[in-house]
Amino acid sequence: MTKTPPKDDAARGVVDEVIRSRAAVRAFQSTPVSKALVVEILEVARCAPSNSNTQPWSVHVLEGDAKRRFSQALLRSHERDDLPASRHFPGDLPAPCRSRQSDFGARYYTTLGIDRADAAARYTQTGRNYLFFDAPIGLIFTIDDRLMPHSWADYGMFLQTFMLAAKARGLDTCPQVSFVRHEPVIRECLQLPPGQTVVCGMSLGYAQTDAALHRLAMPRDPVQAFATFHGFDDAA
Repeated sequence: MTKTPPKDDAARGVVDEVIRSRAAVRAFQSTPVSKALVVEILEVARCAPSNSNTQPWSVHVLEGDAKRRFSQALLRSHERDDLPASRHFPGDLPAPCRSRQSDFGARYYTTLGIDRADAAARYTQTGRNYLFFDAPIGLIFTIDDRLMPHSWADYGMFLQTFMLAAKARGLDTCPQVSFVRHEPVIRECLQLPPGQTVVCGMSLGYAQTDAALHRLAMPRDPVQAFATFHGFDDAA
């Protein structure tokens, strides 16, 4: 007879709450975050799994004057608007993904009071990314461009582990793919070594809990919509 493993309900409850409470925050307090705390979070994140323990992540952490100079350079690039638009999704985005993307845009811009037809206002709001939404810490994540999609999957696990470790310490985050468009500027500012490409940026800090965007709750599909079970006894 197979024994059922003992349950640690307290630990499960804590972990589940951290996961469920994590959200992309786009309005931060100015409260500082110490280097020691960022290092502590990275110490946890580095335990994320990776194929054959390849650990494909590289992280640049920005604060203070370095972050301000970096943001100013990106905002200048954003205002020039002369770099090719980055393609976050394929042109033939699958219908279910396209529907969820459209729903996100509607919720996001409605919460901000921006008409989705107002391209100028939307572009200005996109520029807020490059200020890291006023978070005290900005991060840029890079990867060796020779690596395959499987290593990018490893990177996703690292990013999620980082965000959960931050949330467990009372901090909030926002992963931001918008930085990818400005990779030439990032490469120059951070002196990236040859072959390193930008995965995403991230804001880190304490959320402004009274901000409208803090209440932007995004729906998730039920398990039955994305999971197929094989070999289970439904009567069990």
